[in-house]
Amino acid sequence: MSSIDKSGTFRLGDRSVKRLGYGAMQLAGPGVFGPPKDRAQAVAVLRAAIAAGVNHIDTSDFYGPHVTNEIIREALYPYPADLTIVTKVGGKRGADGSWLKADAPDELRSAIHDNLHNLGLDALDVVNMRFMFDPHHPAEGPVEHQIEALAELQQQGLIRHIGVSHVTSAQIKAARRIVDVVCVQNHYNLAHRDDDALIDELAAEHIAYVPYFPLGGFSPLQSDTLNTVAERLNVTPMQLALAWLLKHSPNILLIPGTSSLAHLEQNLAVTDISLDGATLKELDAIGKA
Repeated sequence: MSSIDKSGTFRLGDRSVKRLGYGAMQLAGPGVFGPPKDRAQAVAVLRAAIAAGVNHIDTSDFYGPHVTNEIIREALYPYPADLTIVTKVGGKRGADGSWLKADAPDELRSAIHDNLHNLGLDALDVVNMRFMFDPHHPAEGPVEHQIEALAELQQQGLIRHIGVSHVTSAQIKAARRIVDVVCVQNHYNLAHRDDDALIDELAAEHIAYVPYFPLGGFSPLQSDTLNTVAERLNVTPMQLALAWLLKHSPNILLIPGTSSLAHLEQNLAVTDISLDGATLKELDAIGKA
């Protein structure tokens, strides 16, 4: 068994993916805008991830924009048969790199076709609808028009499965009245635990939960407890934070991102970290402090 196989698997629609995947956001330039400093390195990181057994890549055509999808295609096309590529729509980038909402039905249709073109695909495995009622946290608001637009594209065969991102429990229920929701992608990590109850609800429904910013995002996780436990286990704090997520719930799929081969190797090694009950109790307390 390879190291990544130890993460286990979970169903993502009609696909079985390993629970430790890869997020492509950091393949773009600084601030997820423009080209990377080293495109050859970005290509190498993707190929190394696949060679190590990763079969779940998370991306979006508004990363760059277009940059990450173009690099994924350059690095991996034709794609391995078991590779599941998940993308998201609902946003766009301003000329100054700002993050803007783009969720009108015509904008969603355009985004789907951009993803298809830049990835070189006839159909997208999974599309997450990213809602932006509030830029900082999920906020209530109607989701029906956007989900109906994606459902229409699904009926046309351009999308296989639909997920939702940056959402509340009520919005997930509303979306599920229209389509089968195969995954939820929200901000969640060892210290940011607002979705504890939601993760349990989704696990009971066999729906995947994919935490974005699993390591804190643009502001890496900082915790004396995390640092102390990591030193005791002879791992990095970031490795420990990922290992905790894998242990926390069986429906959690990880998509840590990096543009570094060394960091990729560290991320993929987290499946070898063993956490006993006492250690988990220490780590659980971080998010409840």
